[in-house]
Amino acid sequence: MIQSNAAKSDLLLVVVTLLAAVGWIFSKEALSGIPPLMFIGLRFLVAGLVLSIFGWQALRALDRRGVLRTVLVGVSFGVAMIFWILGLHHAHHIGVGAFLTCLGAVFVPIVATLFGERANRAVWFSLPLAAVGLASLSLDSQFEMGWGELSFLCAAVLFAFTFVLNSRAAAKTSPIALAAVQLMVVGLVALPVSLLTETWTFAWSASTWMWMIASIFIATSLRFFMQTWAQSLSSASNAAVIMTLEPVWTAMLAAVWFGETMTAMQLGGCALIFSALLVSRWRSVRSAVRMLIK
Repeated sequence: MIQSNAAKSDLLLVVVTLLAAVGWIFSKEALSGIPPLMFIGLRFLVAGLVLSIFGWQALRALDRRGVLRTVLVGVSFGVAMIFWILGLHHAHHIGVGAFLTCLGAVFVPIVATLFGERANRAVWFSLPLAAVGLASLSLDSQFEMGWGELSFLCAAVLFAFTFVLNSRAAAKTSPIALAAVQLMVVGLVALPVSLLTETWTFAWSASTWMWMIASIFIATSLRFFMQTWAQSLSSASNAAVIMTLEPVWTAMLAAVWFGETMTAMQLGGCALIFSALLVSRWRSVRSAVRMLIK
């Protein structure tokens, strides 16, 4: 059963990384007509309300501790998203920001140790490969550390804490209830900041409405429900390594959708991230090879 759950979690998380990558495309298109904090606040709040409709019985079953666990995840996630937006606003180089944000997945096993979780050796061996792969995928010669980059780094640390808190809460809470509450809390954290700093308008084009709806239902409601479900079946450290696939799919989709090109270094980064996944799942890979040989 443990192996079955681990395999199911791995498969779900691969799908989650694909949905997250598609979400980057949706977000980039939607942000051409919507202020960033308004977009995040409305996207997450409405996505959480959508999940609450389907998970109403699970929400009603939450006790006081369950509510506190889910709200804590949402607050951590919401603050992380604000730091991420601040980084996006102040950063001079988006590639550096992407790398620093993705380091959150590398920080997860470190943060998990603070909560008493021990990752296996394969995960620790895979992390340097993943970090170098992320750097190759996101960085170039223009590396500098300013307020934007520090904001991205703070966001990465908070994303790591959110990931660990989500895994711990998912083991004790219905996935749909947990996802619904945390998404609504993110929206409630972001919207007041948006009201204070941005000008609101709903005079969006038809295409902007389409990208917003796709972001809500596909890249947020479906994605985070599946991620929470997957995290309930595996440890935070194991799940985090698979999440490093997100920038790989994002780079590939951007090449197709926006006509961007990938350098040899970026392709090498993709190869290193895939290698990190194989190392982190070495036991499963070895078992599969033995079965093929037999």
